[in-house]
Amino acid sequence: MTGGSILGNRVLRKEDPKFLTSGGKYVDDLNDEPLLQGALHVTYVRSSAAHGRIQSIDTSDAASMPGVVAIFTAESLGLQPVPAAFNPMVAHTLLASDKVRYVGEPVAAVVTETREQGVDAVEAVIVDIDPLEALIDVEAAMMSSNIIYEGAGSNVVFDTTVLGIPENTGDALFAGCEVVVKGRFMNQRVAPCPLEVRGAAAAWDADGRLNQWLSTQHAQGTVDPLAAANGVDRSLIRVRTPDVGGGFGAKIGAYGEELLLGVIAKNVGRPVKWRETRSESMVALGHGRAQLQYVTIGGTKAGKVTHYQLHAIQDAGGFADMGTILAPFMTRPMSSGVYAIPNIECRTTSVITNTTPIVAYRGAGRPEATAAIERAMDLFALELGMDAAEVRRINLIPKFMEPHTTVVGQTYDVGDYETALDKALAASDYAALRAEQAERRASGDVKQIGIGVSVYVEITGGVGNGESAKVEITDDGRAIVYTGTSPHGQGHDTAWSMLVQEQTGIPMDNVELVWGDTDLVPIGTGTMGSRSLQQGGNAVFQVAGTLTEKAKAVAARLLEANEADVVLDKGRGVFHVAGTPAMSKSWADLAAAEKGNGGLMHDEVIGVPGATFPFGAHVAVVEVDTETGRVKHLRQVACDDAGKVLNPMLLDGQIHGGIAQGVAQALLEEVLYDADGNPTTSNLADYGFISAAELPSVEVVHMETPTPVNAIGAKGIGESGTIGSTPAIQSAVVDAVSHLGVRHIEMPCTAERVWQAINAAK
Repeated sequence: MTGGSILGNRVLRKEDPKFLTSGGKYVDDLNDEPLLQGALHVTYVRSSAAHGRIQSIDTSDAASMPGVVAIFTAESLGLQPVPAAFNPMVAHTLLASDKVRYVGEPVAAVVTETREQGVDAVEAVIVDIDPLEALIDVEAAMMSSNIIYEGAGSNVVFDTTVLGIPENTGDALFAGCEVVVKGRFMNQRVAPCPLEVRGAAAAWDADGRLNQWLSTQHAQGTVDPLAAANGVDRSLIRVRTPDVGGGFGAKIGAYGEELLLGVIAKNVGRPVKWRETRSESMVALGHGRAQLQYVTIGGTKAGKVTHYQLHAIQDAGGFADMGTILAPFMTRPMSSGVYAIPNIECRTTSVITNTTPIVAYRGAGRPEATAAIERAMDLFALELGMDAAEVRRINLIPKFMEPHTTVVGQTYDVGDYETALDKALAASDYAALRAEQAERRASGDVKQIGIGVSVYVEITGGVGNGESAKVEITDDGRAIVYTGTSPHGQGHDTAWSMLVQEQTGIPMDNVELVWGDTDLVPIGTGTMGSRSLQQGGNAVFQVAGTLTEKAKAVAARLLEANEADVVLDKGRGVFHVAGTPAMSKSWADLAAAEKGNGGLMHDEVIGVPGATFPFGAHVAVVEVDTETGRVKHLRQVACDDAGKVLNPMLLDGQIHGGIAQGVAQALLEEVLYDADGNPTTSNLADYGFISAAELPSVEVVHMETPTPVNAIGAKGIGESGTIGSTPAIQSAVVDAVSHLGVRHIEMPCTAERVWQAINAAK
């Protein structure tokens, strides 16, 4: 270990043996839970139409089928419209009542003795829908007089002009520029595809409390919505989160299917379970991205960018969910990226369409901002005939170790963007790559290589202003950590245990982590926005430190010494008087002594003053077959600076996972609908899903610029790989065929699209 500290070392994940042997325990594995014995199964009838008025719902045939206990509709449950948090004029019932607004929207709930019976019964429910025009294209919806939510008066449900931000001035902004380039980019709609689809279970106990199990990223955040849906006080709600098989932002809140389970359980007088299928998940779990971008970039012939304009049109999907605010509150603040651009205009417009609602998805608005400015930089460099990396270097914000505020008003904590770029270029041997590219072009090789560069900054820990933590010492000297964050693959057990060991000397294998139970951890902001380590871990670190100081006072009493003379020997995990290590007290001794005083523990919500801003640079190398358009990803060099590194192994894992998702968007993934709003990518046979076969080994370049925002100096890393990789890959594909006249290829850069672009350029 470095300097006697466990922090900064490559420590193996302590949670992995369970997942690799016996496996995790997910919502669908709660068969031994006493409250769920005799549970019925809920299956939802979903709309097969994208837009239409419900004329009738005939449940008579289904009601007589084997195993059917009950069938519920919005009318039979007396459901009232629920206003959207981000536009109260947009409201709908949790089961569609007046209209359906996207394929997959829940219309009725069938309750059966077995899951299989439910699958059969929903097919017998006849929903008569009078079809309306389906609005799939976001620009068409924006201009249409066919209003999806009549009460809203428009399909535009949010625009930054309501925040006092003026409309873009158009071409007038660029009047003095020597070079001006325009682009229209589609940051396409993608499906989160967590390994574990959504699932939930609900049971009322003898005390009249609703016990609900959810596959969620934020147990505490679902308490109030569940209380409202069930018409009870929040004190009567207990939420528990078992192991969660991935979330990626799509599982932050509770969906209608989950909110209704308590109501259904009360009506049938028995506990209930629900689990969606993969096909349901593809159309009903919230989607990500779906942002249309109009960009204009201008500057000098020497490569200095002086003006940048972005109009981001955000497809919100069929409800004003998180998708409504991603562009105005996540894309716009980061529109400047890493560049010192003196003049920026950024307007955003959020639009309802007849598609699956858009929610937060790994990066949530920040990848879109980076993709826009990086693509614009490439077009600017191409117009000038300059090297893309050099144009970026000319425009980077110089290194700063004090807060820096951009033209759009976003303040970054610390940044050293040029060093990150230099490290990535050096690791990739950028000059040699360009030389090889020149040779292939000169020889007319069918297979050309492309080199893509992206430099990015993102915001992390912007959700919440702190986190709860509690550390309790047991009679045998072990530590129990209660955290308000929730793990679903990130390695919290390992990380939090390392932080406790660092402060207390208790071996990390003797540290137990408790999360996702609102009775045991009532306060928590969950896991989202790459906040966990810098807020949740920071809280654990500081609470464990405070507990250690408390313990010194107890040890001083037991050792009959002055507290100032007591020291903690972290190597042995014991307290003793300085200079006399033979006489000591263990953590178990102290816990026993404090039994009558409520035990040895400390519980606190630790605040942080603001968000942090990780940054980095990626270099992607691809090979493109110019005859077929096929893209092969050869290399990915990633320099991601996430501040102080707690565990390089966890860091690398997060970077690898982020890059996999970012590359998948660049090359494979896209949710598609036909003209009538029917999804054509509703299973993994039709939806391009990445595997290890499509990915090279990631070359990680380490860089640490600690932040002063929290006690451990850490920034978020969970989303950075996604943000840096996607524009680098897209740029690399375009770069491979730019000598043929290609200037832009929309994502995903499939063989078909690349081939079409090459032939169109001819």
